[in-house]
Amino acid sequence: MDAPPFPFNSTPPPVIAPTPKTRKNRGWMITSIILAVLLLFSGLIIIGQAVVHSFSFNHNFKTASAREVGPKLEECILEDNDSQNKIAVITVNGVISGHDYDDNGNNQVDVIKAQLDRAADDRHVKAVILKVDSPGGEVLASDEICKAIRDFQTDEPNENGKPGRKGKPVICSMGSLAASGGYYISSGCRWIVANELTITGSIGVIMHGYNYRGLMDKVGVAPMTFKSGKFKDMLSGEREPSEIPAEERAMVQNLIEETYGRFTNVVAEGRSAAHAINKKEGAALAEDWADYADGRVVSGSQALDLGLVDELGDFDDTVDRAMDITHLKSVNLVEYRERYDLSNFLSMFGQSSKAHDIKLDLGVEAPKLHAGLMYFLYQP
Repeated sequence: MDAPPFPFNSTPPPVIAPTPKTRKNRGWMITSIILAVLLLFSGLIIIGQAVVHSFSFNHNFKTASAREVGPKLEECILEDNDSQNKIAVITVNGVISGHDYDDNGNNQVDVIKAQLDRAADDRHVKAVILKVDSPGGEVLASDEICKAIRDFQTDEPNENGKPGRKGKPVICSMGSLAASGGYYISSGCRWIVANELTITGSIGVIMHGYNYRGLMDKVGVAPMTFKSGKFKDMLSGEREPSEIPAEERAMVQNLIEETYGRFTNVVAEGRSAAHAINKKEGAALAEDWADYADGRVVSGSQALDLGLVDELGDFDDTVDRAMDITHLKSVNLVEYRERYDLSNFLSMFGQSSKAHDIKLDLGVEAPKLHAGLMYFLYQP
């Protein structure tokens, strides 16, 4: 008997396809390369700074100057007239303050002083234009800027008896507002140019506060104060107005009057010194100018009549006046801006949360006034 035939399987054997090779994820590789480049770049900067500082220390045993650790400035050309001579433009904008710091840790006073030092060091800079658009600000900050401007214009001999690096004129260009502390710093300039519609003046001092005792009484909050002396809680807003002794009011008013006297002296001395140099070309203070130094604001035209400014015009007129004073026919206009580098980027990771707060823009920026400080400030 024959064996049964071998069963025929009509189904073909399965085809085993090769396993597809997946592409390697290159994201981590790219990230690693970028981080390596940044670390290498930052390392080169640190090494370069160490070499420079080491050289400056070994060379005649001189250490780094204050300006090397202060604001880092770079020169930017505002108007290029193909000239070796320069006029530096320094801008004072907004409320003058020595307590508000930028991302580099420098306040407004530090930056302006550094800009003046930079202009003094550059022999090609023949004059400085101070652009002022400010309602004023802190008394001490305004006074420090005014002193820096006066010192910049004083040509004192150096240690070897040779002429100093300063002695360059500062010409002020007033914008829409140059009141109170804004005028305080302007009064130290060699020449002042204002638009006829500029709001200026407001010569006076203000110390502002709130008495919230009535609100505390309404919500049932009673203050508990322990003090070592009768006047230790001066200017406190927790007391009833009737509890403030007359002696305290007199002391505060005396402080205001003393600071106000400083303001009027600075104006009188600054304008008199400028007129002594400008002679008939400039404006002299009117005999009754002090009658208008009661806190009121005046226009640029009224300021010219009072001798508070020397000329009516705009920024271009200020440039022409600066060229006329320095006897120059062609100049480049430059300004000094704070420089941001990798160190600023890396420092962002070490800043406190306050530096990254979210701010709500309501279209009106209220001045940041600090408690207990006196201000040369115009508040409309």
